[in-house]
Amino acid sequence: MSVRSRRIPALLLGLLCVAITAVGIGGASVAQAAPAAPLAPSPLLPPIGAEIPMSMAANNVPLQLRGSLVSVDFKGGIKVRVEANPNDPVNSVRLRVIGFKMWAPLPATQDSRQGGSITIEQNDVDVDPQSLLRITQQYPPKFEQTMVLSFTMVVEQPEASSSGKTVQRMTEPLILTTKDPAKLIGALTQFPPKGDLYQLQNPVDLIDLENPDTTVATIQKVPVKVGGL
Repeated sequence: MSVRSRRIPALLLGLLCVAITAVGIGGASVAQAAPAAPLAPSPLLPPIGAEIPMSMAANNVPLQLRGSLVSVDFKGGIKVRVEANPNDPVNSVRLRVIGFKMWAPLPATQDSRQGGSITIEQNDVDVDPQSLLRITQQYPPKFEQTMVLSFTMVVEQPEASSSGKTVQRMTEPLILTTKDPAKLIGALTQFPPKGDLYQLQNPVDLIDLENPDTTVATIQKVPVKVGGL
């Protein structure tokens, strides 16, 4: 066999080795490729993990209570934790409610100079946060915030007096809970808000858990001003 004929198989063997090595390297690179990084929220949104307290004030809230319509002024606050929203990770974040409480004095009645009070407080841990903050316009920035709130309302009133004098004894508190969550919606130009007005999407019915088919109270509307602390 000539020298040239011996070189051809050697050359083919060398090319085969190079091909096998290339496939091995390519396979290793595919196997070791890092997963794509999750999409980061817009810098216009608050950072994930931030806990943000906000004040809340709502005046002249019409409340239908046991067949009577009263107007009350609520004050209080809410605290939320910012979390990623997997359904829209770039333009929105979820807001887990980790604290919510408001209080209002009840107006005095003909039977008593002391009208009592109403306390609204978050029902339980916000396991599945539905509250959202989303960007509706990039420049100038505009946002929409939706607060989804399930809460308990405790009504405390003094005993009625036929003499018209102030009665110090209080009746058993009336404890109600939301039949469906309340939804407050605000259009913002910044977050946290700075005294921006939020409106109730629909009236909120409140029921006694021992008699859930009967509506005991209804909050008809809540024009609430919200501001960061």
